[in-house]
Amino acid sequence: MEFYRLRSFVVVAEELHVGRAADRLRLAQPTLSRQIAALEGDLGVLLFSRDRRRLRLTSAGQVFLEHARDLLQRADGAAVAAKRAAAGELGELRLAFVQSATYEALPELLGRFRQSCPEVRLKLSPLTTLRQLPALLGGGLDVGLLRPRQPRAGLPDLRTHVISHDPWTVALPAGHRLARLRRVRVADLATEDFVLYASEAGSTGHDQILDGCRAAGFEPRIIQETADAQTTVAMVAAGLGVSLLLRPAPPMDPGLVAYRPLRDPWPGWDLAIAWSPDNPSATLRRFLELAGVRPASRTPGKAGIPTAPAGGPVAG
Repeated sequence: MEFYRLRSFVVVAEELHVGRAADRLRLAQPTLSRQIAALEGDLGVLLFSRDRRRLRLTSAGQVFLEHARDLLQRADGAAVAAKRAAAGELGELRLAFVQSATYEALPELLGRFRQSCPEVRLKLSPLTTLRQLPALLGGGLDVGLLRPRQPRAGLPDLRTHVISHDPWTVALPAGHRLARLRRVRVADLATEDFVLYASEAGSTGHDQILDGCRAAGFEPRIIQETADAQTTVAMVAAGLGVSLLLRPAPPMDPGLVAYRPLRDPWPGWDLAIAWSPDNPSATLRRFLELAGVRPASRTPGKAGIPTAPAGGPVAG
């Protein structure tokens, strides 16, 4: 059964006049009459009773009209859905993010995506950078908000787009002696107790903090390890120690925690969107477009991979 014959039948049934129906369909009357006859031949029933005065639907035609309209409506809906899916407006997007992305970048990007594609199912996972990488490479994730292992470094076999380059900040209990300073040197922290991410938690920042402290001439005295930045800040607020965090840091009552920038020329850290170039997902393509990712350059990045230009719409 051909859909064009169904459409022709519905128009004839609405007009009950072959001439007017042919005009609507922009067909010659003999062509339209042959289509209706062929449809009746396929079904093995008469859909219209014909006499010299007017055209009428038979009982079979009346029942078939209801079903034909439903079939055509569903076919049109399927075509629209397919086009929307191809445009990335339907389907699923699997996105992972590091915790430091939740304070600015993630709400900004997801808000923009949700406004443009409200019917896309979002599957969101808080994951460290080290846990995102195999998932992106293995197809378990579509896109990640992560921090490359080293500042300004690319990620082998992935495409990246830097959305912010974030500085480090010192987190101090509000009444701490160093909270009186506008900026703090790393060396000023040499005698302090530290609260830091646990190295096994998958944070790529743990080693950089240790290296920075050692470069300032001391080994940090870590008295408490945590799994996330929010817990770290809560422990700083409780007076257990000080910490080093990337900005933007978790929001906290300034009466409990004081954030101070570093005086030292410590390198900041990129926050990047990362994805596999082999991922064919249309929702991924749409997300990248809304994130301001321009077509990837063919020039190899610093890790020997194509890297999309930096400088997206989200600022750190």
